[in-house]
Amino acid sequence: MKQSKVFIPTMKEVPAAAEALSHRLLLKAGLIKQSTSGIYSYLPLAAKVLNNIETIVRQEMERIEAVEILMPALQKAELWEESGRWNAYGPELMRLKDRHGREFALGPTHEELITSVIRDELKSYKQLPLTLFQIQSKFRDEKRPRFGLLRGREFIMKDAYSFHADEASLDETYQDMYHAYDRIFKRVGINARPVVADSGAIGGSHTHEFMALSEIGEDTIVYSENSDYAANIEKAEVVYHPNEKHDDVAPLTKIETPQVHTAQALATFLEKPLDEITKSMVFNVDGEFIMVLVRGHHEINDVKLKAFFGTDHIELATEDEIKNLLGASPGSLGPIFDKNIKVYADNFIKDLNNIVVGANEDGYHLLNANVGRDFEIEAYGDFRFILEGEALADGSGVAKFAEGIEVGQVFKLGTKYSEAMNATFLDNQGKAKPLLMGCYGIGISRTLSAIVEQNNDENGIIWPKSVTPFDLHLITINPKKEEQRELADQLYTQLKETYDVLYDDRKERAGVKFNDADLIGLPIRVVVGKNAAEGIVEVKRRDTGKSEDVQIDNLNRYINDLYLSI
Repeated sequence: MKQSKVFIPTMKEVPAAAEALSHRLLLKAGLIKQSTSGIYSYLPLAAKVLNNIETIVRQEMERIEAVEILMPALQKAELWEESGRWNAYGPELMRLKDRHGREFALGPTHEELITSVIRDELKSYKQLPLTLFQIQSKFRDEKRPRFGLLRGREFIMKDAYSFHADEASLDETYQDMYHAYDRIFKRVGINARPVVADSGAIGGSHTHEFMALSEIGEDTIVYSENSDYAANIEKAEVVYHPNEKHDDVAPLTKIETPQVHTAQALATFLEKPLDEITKSMVFNVDGEFIMVLVRGHHEINDVKLKAFFGTDHIELATEDEIKNLLGASPGSLGPIFDKNIKVYADNFIKDLNNIVVGANEDGYHLLNANVGRDFEIEAYGDFRFILEGEALADGSGVAKFAEGIEVGQVFKLGTKYSEAMNATFLDNQGKAKPLLMGCYGIGISRTLSAIVEQNNDENGIIWPKSVTPFDLHLITINPKKEEQRELADQLYTQLKETYDVLYDDRKERAGVKFNDADLIGLPIRVVVGKNAAEGIVEVKRRDTGKSEDVQIDNLNRYINDLYLSI
């Protein structure tokens, strides 16, 4: 393809709002253009890369006998009401009405729709298992779209759904999909690590995320340097080993703590280490208020709280709710009260006695509070985020942190949707049972961004050859010179028989062409310049920067060998 005929609007400067490196490079190299906040057009180079990613995905899906379909993006509200997610999903669900006032959603995902399709057709265990997938645009009304394609309001996704008669079958497909995802990310050139994760709004009992390591990752990965252990920080278990620091029990004492509203401020005021201070926080769990205690240097993990109580309906109490409940503001709360409020505590509270707690009176705290004497703990548990350097649950060493971009996720949904939506099959005894389901997603446009995030240098993108928009970049330095133009035209005709060639035939300065070539980042560059009359061209690898002058008689063989080595 002649570059003069391709729409590649490269940029010298990018908007300051483009925080992520991949966002800046995709804009600068002319791959995407913003339509509005969180919504982008994919320009020719990006479209070619997306097609290459999708081809790899389709190949790996077919390898595990998943069958492609295509479902509508527009979904009627009644389906979401059946599953209970119409109200539960929240403001990220894009909602709209037709001319008759009927409500619809632009699908962020397709669990409800696929279940409705399948329930009318899958009636016997003999039809199972079945795995269907699609590649389609999805929609989420993100509160704060950012990082370009990494968190947008419209994005491209591959989602797959499997249906089973028993757990063994679901396990098998889950593993097949897990390994397929691993192959996909290796093939597209991403360093992605599978991690134990939370299922979030989709639900389910078992899930792994595939995280592309990145400095601007939205998620923190906890991993081991000595094993395969990896988990999203929300799911990383904190191992409790008793380390009691019990002093002689002292009398409960009320003290004035003016302008003290945080654990750190309290530690400074009392001249105590932060880890000897406690924080008391109030949550609404399924309509019931509870209090949770953690040490001052720890942070409560609401995902672990949801798992402990077995519900998704957990929210931090508002300041007004707290004042009505305990008569004090956040920062002055504690577990000593005469209210019917259950108190829970993180395991590491066990190590402390004579603790400092809020007096449930603004500007006052209590010294030397003790469990059993002054208040009771309903239950202890792992309610907090792990800290870097703490022991890992698998015994392999200490926790290390890395940032990551979620590019894929696999879920065991179980019967969450089939039970809610009455999707049943007849087993070999003729008994009706709810279908077991799995759900498996890959962010196609996210993957594009993650590839760029991991494959670049100070000059631009470095495309892995598996997804590159073109194989070769043929550049004529000065097309006004006849010997250069004729040789470049000859090589273009010759090379495009074997490779997908981008031929820079533009009447631009050499510096502009080379800068654009670095930005675009095709694997191999062939430059027709001052030695054209002698039949010599320069061949350069984009990843290493190594270049060599090559006689055109040897060019095909040289490029073939070079391409195989990349």
